[in-house]
Amino acid sequence: MKLRRRKFLHLAAVAVTLPSASRYVLAQAYPTRPVRIIVGFPAGVAPDIIARVIGQALSERLGQQFIVENRPGAGSNIGAEIVVRAPPDGYALLLAVSSGAINATLYSNLSFNFIRDIAPVAMIGLAPFVMVVNPKLPTRTVPEFIAYAKANPGKINMASQGNGLASHLMGELFKMMAGVNLVHVPYSGSFAADLLGGQVQVAFVPITSVIEYIKDARLRPLAVTTATRVELLPDAPTMGEFLSGYDATGWNGIGAPRRTPSAIIEKLNKEIDAIVLDPAMKARLISLGIEPLSMTPAEFGKRIADDTEKWAKVIKFAKIKAE
Repeated sequence: MKLRRRKFLHLAAVAVTLPSASRYVLAQAYPTRPVRIIVGFPAGVAPDIIARVIGQALSERLGQQFIVENRPGAGSNIGAEIVVRAPPDGYALLLAVSSGAINATLYSNLSFNFIRDIAPVAMIGLAPFVMVVNPKLPTRTVPEFIAYAKANPGKINMASQGNGLASHLMGELFKMMAGVNLVHVPYSGSFAADLLGGQVQVAFVPITSVIEYIKDARLRPLAVTTATRVELLPDAPTMGEFLSGYDATGWNGIGAPRRTPSAIIEKLNKEIDAIVLDPAMKARLISLGIEPLSMTPAEFGKRIADDTEKWAKVIKFAKIKAE
């Protein structure tokens, strides 16, 4: 009996260690074939470029191709749904962007839940925006702008890249926190010409899209939208210095289908962290308007959840509907 009992306990112990051993072996072997990175935007735009930069680095480090696949449409929801429906084996990844947190509330008919169905893998970096005004506007600081806007309600036009997009919501958050009335003017394309010409007077935009206009004084930066100052505009104050708690930043990261093995997620997280912290890659990402940032999967998941809650409040406050 003692021999049988000893054998049973030995087999039980082996059974317990098998799952962790198999996860380790899985992570060590991964990837054994090309990996797709799904981007919910057209080729050539910022998320696509970032995905290709990170994908190339992952290919070099892991010895398999990481292929970018563009699936634009529905505010990036088409790409997200493709990954949600993919097998959870690590071979279909999502270039996750902050629009995922916005769309969770903006679109009432989604067939998936971004927080539940996309497993956070790794943060790549933050995408700082800046509040810029046409120099003809007699305001040089955020407090001056707020005072001017309150004295001229409904007379300042705020441009955005489209209804419900980040540039719109960052402006709406500003309106909500500052208590000002700005007229939202959504564009389906570039509004740079109208902003430079003064037909619209203010906008919240990615820094890289207006950095040259700022340098030659054709646009005036009032504040960056991040919680801390950024390298691309080191002299620009943060919005939080004037509106306590204001922090509205885009971000880029990598997600995977839920139930993707934790060992694969941990391996990808480790590799992506090493990539974004490499000095040459950091310089490359900063030139693309990204402030490199590493996070654990849990930290990245919390960021997604926090932003989803934040933008839900703004969308409901401003009564924004998807077009």
